[in-house]
Amino acid sequence: MLLDLREQSIFADYFLICNGENDRQIRALAESVRMEAKQEAGVVANGVEGIPEAGWILIDFGDLVVHVFSPDKRDYYSLEDLWTDAHVVLRLQ
Repeated sequence: MLLDLREQSIFADYFLICNGENDRQIRALAESVRMEAKQEAGVVANGVEGIPEAGWILIDFGDLVVHVFSPDKRDYYSLEDLWTDAHVVLRLQ
């Protein structure tokens, strides 16, 4: 899910929220996002937080923050519910 936060937040313009089914998928998704951003757009993450074994990774690109969760951590943090006023740009099932 891609959320447009420009009217609700000063620290980021967009949240990209996704999940992997296990530690290996979470790690692969996060690494893929970082590599593609660097190769395709020349953008390097400002920071990375979390570890796959904890069920979440956050990749900070400044205006875009990417959240990769395990399904249970995504339910627990429920960012979609926290940012209900944000415009949903893209939702994939």
